[in-house]
Amino acid sequence: MPNIFQKQLIDPAKSPIFYGYIILVIGTIGIYCSIPGQTIGVSVFTDPVKDALGLSRNQFSNAYMIGTIASSLVIGRAGVWFDLYGAKYVAFFAALTLGITLFLCSWSAKMSMHLRALLATDSWVVSFSLITVLFFMLRFAGQGVLTMASRNVIMIWFDKNRGKVNAFSSVALSFGFSSSPLWINGLIEGYGWESTWQFLAVGLFFFSVIIFIFYKVSPEQHGLLPDGADTLSVDAEEQITVRQQFTLQEAKKKRAFWMYGLTLAFNSFFITGLTFHVVSIFDSEGFSKQDAISIFLPGSVVAVTVSTIFNFLSNYLLLKLYLYLMFFGGFLASLGFLLLSTSAGVPMLIAGFGILGGFFAVLNAVAWPRFFGRTHLGSITGKIMSYLILASALAPSIFSLCLSTFGSYRLVGYLGIGFLTFLAIGSLKADNPQ
Repeated sequence: MPNIFQKQLIDPAKSPIFYGYIILVIGTIGIYCSIPGQTIGVSVFTDPVKDALGLSRNQFSNAYMIGTIASSLVIGRAGVWFDLYGAKYVAFFAALTLGITLFLCSWSAKMSMHLRALLATDSWVVSFSLITVLFFMLRFAGQGVLTMASRNVIMIWFDKNRGKVNAFSSVALSFGFSSSPLWINGLIEGYGWESTWQFLAVGLFFFSVIIFIFYKVSPEQHGLLPDGADTLSVDAEEQITVRQQFTLQEAKKKRAFWMYGLTLAFNSFFITGLTFHVVSIFDSEGFSKQDAISIFLPGSVVAVTVSTIFNFLSNYLLLKLYLYLMFFGGFLASLGFLLLSTSAGVPMLIAGFGILGGFFAVLNAVAWPRFFGRTHLGSITGKIMSYLILASALAPSIFSLCLSTFGSYRLVGYLGIGFLTFLAIGSLKADNPQ
C-alpha cells in the first residue's frame, strides 16, 4: 500500500483522553453520514426523481428493491475487507464511493436522456436500469459498508463499556435519523433534488478526510487496551476479556449466529415494510394519513428508552434475555397488525415496533463481538448485514403482495407470529458460544 496511506497523522497513545471516546464520536458521525444510502434518506427523493426519470412509482420501487438485493449479495465481501485492511481504509473508500454515487445520482436525469439518445430509444428500461445501478451503489456504500465499518470500529475500541458507549451512539443516531427527512426535504424544496444530492456528496468528501485522519484499527495496535484500561495494572479479571476469536465459518456453526441474525433480520423486514406502506396500512383499517404518520414519534421514544436502559445493563444481563424481550416486542407488533381496527391495536403496534427497534440497536452492536470476538468482526457482521439488507429489500413487495392477494395486511401479523414462534423455540439453546 502506498506510503501516504501508511503515514500516521494522529497517535492515539498520545491522546490526553482515551482515544476510544474520539472513535465513539467520529464513528457515530460516520453512521449518521450513511443516511443518503439508507431508506430514510432515499425516500425523500422518491417523487421528484421518479418524475424526472419518467418512471412510475412501482418501477422506481422495483429498481430500489433490485439494487438493494444486489448489494446484499456482495456486502459480505466488505466485511472481509474490514478484517484485512481495517476500519480506516474501508470506511474511507466507502465514504468516497457514496459521495461519487450521489453526484452520479444528481446527474441521473441528464445521463438517462443522453443514454436514450445514444441507444435511439425512448424506453423506460434505460432510466430503470440506470437508477437500479445507482441504487446498488448507494445501498452498498451507504447502508452497507460505511455503516458496518463505523459501528465496528466503535465496538473494537471498547469491551466492558461497550453497552454504555453504544447507548450514547444509539440515542444520538435515533434523533439524528428521525430528523433527517425534515432537513433533507428543506434542502430539496430550497435548492432542488440535484443540488441537494451534490451538497450531501461534498459533505461526504469532507468527512472521508476526517475518517482517514481519526479512524484507527484497534487499541492494541497503538499499545492501548479496550476501554482505556491501564496496561501496567491489568488484573486477572480484565485479562479474561481475551476470548476465543471465531472465524465466520466457525461462527456460522453456532446456533446463536442464526437465531440472533434472523431475529435482527425480522426487525429490518417488519420496520421497513411498516414504514414503506404505513399510510396504506392505516387507510385499509379506516385511519387517516395523519394517524398513520403519528405513530413514529411515540415509537421512537419507546425505542430510545429501551435501547438506552438496556445498553447500560448489557454488561450485567444475559443477551438471551434481550433476545426474548425482542421476541415479545415482535409479538406485540404482529398482534397490533391483527387488531389494528380495535382500540388496543395502535398502542400494541407502537409499543411493539418500539421495543423491536430498541433491542435491535443493542443486539446488533453488542452481541457479535461478545459472542465471537473482535478479530473477524468484519466478516461476521458483514454477513449479518447482508441478511438485514436482503430482508429490508423484500419487505415492501411482500407487504404489498399480502394486500393485493388477500385484500388486507393482516396476513403479515400471522406471518410474524409464526416466524417469531419458530425463532423463540430455536433460541432455547442459542447460548453465548464463549
